[in-house]
Amino acid sequence: MQSQKYTGRNQLVNRLASQVGSMDMAIGLLKKRGQMTSSGKLTAEGVKRNEMTARERAIDRSSSKSGRNKNDYIYNRITNSATLKNK
Repeated sequence: MQSQKYTGRNQLVNRLASQVGSMDMAIGLLKKRGQMTSSGKLTAEGVKRNEMTARERAIDRSSSKSGRNKNDYIYNRITNSATLKNK
């Protein structure tokens, strides 16, 4: 997956563009999610997500859906997803 090179902080737009294959599509998605304004500037939520690494965003997505603690998750960089740790 080409987007593996955009895993650090402040790479939200480039990572999403790499994942979906188009900068225009990535910008459209960010606008639809409310993370970017119509003029192309990141909103407060977009800035917050942009300051996270890919790992942090994946864990945040998973923990937000389940309501569980972020420390309960492990990140898989190949799938860009987080799953519950085996306890």
